[in-house]
Amino acid sequence: MVTHTVVNQPPPRVDVDEFSAHAALREGVERYDAGWATGALGEVGRLVGSAAFQRDAELATLHEPQLRAFDRWGNRIDEVEYDDGYHRVIAAAVAAGAHTSAWAEPRPGANVARAAAFMLFAQVESGHACPVSMTHAAVPALAASDALASEWMPRLLSREYDGTLRAGKSSALFGMAMTEKQGGSDVRANTTRALSDGDGRWLITGHKWFCSAPMSDAFLVLAQTAVGLSCFLVPRVLEDGSRNVFLIQRLKDKLGNRSNASSEVEFDGTVGYLLGEEGRGVRTILEMVNRTRLDCVYGSAAGMRQAVAEAAWHVRHRSAFGARLVDQPAMTAVLADLALESEAATAVALRLARAHDVDAPDADVAFRRLATAVTKYWVCKRGPGHAYEALECLGGNGYTEAFPLARRYREQPVMAIWEGSGNVIALDVLRALRREPAAWDAFDAELALARGVYRTFDAHHDRLRARVASCVAGDAGDVGEASTSAGAAAEASVRPLVASLALALQASLLIRDASDAVADAFVAARLGPERGSLFGELPSGLDLRALVARA
Repeated sequence: MVTHTVVNQPPPRVDVDEFSAHAALREGVERYDAGWATGALGEVGRLVGSAAFQRDAELATLHEPQLRAFDRWGNRIDEVEYDDGYHRVIAAAVAAGAHTSAWAEPRPGANVARAAAFMLFAQVESGHACPVSMTHAAVPALAASDALASEWMPRLLSREYDGTLRAGKSSALFGMAMTEKQGGSDVRANTTRALSDGDGRWLITGHKWFCSAPMSDAFLVLAQTAVGLSCFLVPRVLEDGSRNVFLIQRLKDKLGNRSNASSEVEFDGTVGYLLGEEGRGVRTILEMVNRTRLDCVYGSAAGMRQAVAEAAWHVRHRSAFGARLVDQPAMTAVLADLALESEAATAVALRLARAHDVDAPDADVAFRRLATAVTKYWVCKRGPGHAYEALECLGGNGYTEAFPLARRYREQPVMAIWEGSGNVIALDVLRALRREPAAWDAFDAELALARGVYRTFDAHHDRLRARVASCVAGDAGDVGEASTSAGAAAEASVRPLVASLALALQASLLIRDASDAVADAFVAARLGPERGSLFGELPSGLDLRALVARA
């Protein structure tokens, strides 16, 4: 029938080189000393842009993980089955080193290359990034035990993937089980107990409210001993090939991230091995937490890139009211603003990646302490609104499950919640400002590199310096336990302070490294007096066409 003839619909966005198409990512890789990785990243870009990879990403979510607590004879097996598409996606990410390549081959730009690979894979399929990230983050925690590191590190650094639970594997992925239902982010409220069996092993008993990626080969677990909260490595399969006690109670029914299984787990005499000092569990996992927080930034930035790319594709191929959508002034402003947000998120993500390289100077080590938390708060919080606005660019198509932005819209909030939701991160920033002056000094020095170009930026920086000085002067002791009105006021107003810090950092990077069109737009739209509340409310006089071209 003639009514079934399809016109004015965009063609499929497939077989795209997502690395070459992402100007901000490509330029950042070169800027931060990872140009040596562009060939491999090009291969990844073409893979994740292929129709086959996109289909696997879709299948991984359509066919959600299924819990198989028992086999057909009634034996407890506690296994989770995934769609084959999920296994192909994660196998490709591991083969490309998106998990631990920066640890396996440390060099200038190694973390930048790894971040770029991680972001390219997460741009198209997000759920697999959870175990990939946790495996990356487990490496510094393993350094707390020479014996455990010797046993497990070669397996973490492997680029092989084997999704089965069995002894003798040459590779491994890690998960974590920290959170309990009565404590949430307050892990010191955990009640899970660990008792030594006197032979180097500990027997763990308790309930974990969130255990990510339960088919991983081993987990980092926090449990109480007689000395205090301690960190343990819990393998799924023991040395003799038998299954460790790992009782999966249920899989979480989540808003998004549905291709990745998250579970509740019961430990009942479960074997674990002490990692680090007894009673110093939080200290053992600190660097792990910082690394996963940074991966949340990468994941949010990857989501922004997918949103921009899909929106730009649609509006360039769709016409309404006698003109292409991209040429309609209101749509041009929306797409330009979305592209600007994505550009800023990518720039700060790669700058932080470079600060984590093996050759990072002391100033960068101090800088990343504050900058990682600041950026995690801001970029991850900007993700959901950004995804929605991009979805709206597609109109009704965007709201259907046949297109990827509905999936992305559900996905973006998890990065803002995982590894510390907004208030937890904001209070961590406040703690760093008060207790680690070197972190603020390094952060401030980074901002100062962009002074003298825009009066708007300089004025924002001046105000920020005064606010930080006032915050530090009003130190009331332990953050979260404010004992004076000044301390309580500082905590109550910490979120806008963190937002100002984040915007200043993004602006500083774009002023120094981006084109004039991008820098002009960001300073005016994010710091200037005409800044809007929603995407698309840009000040007049900006070069929107230049921004749209980068989308």
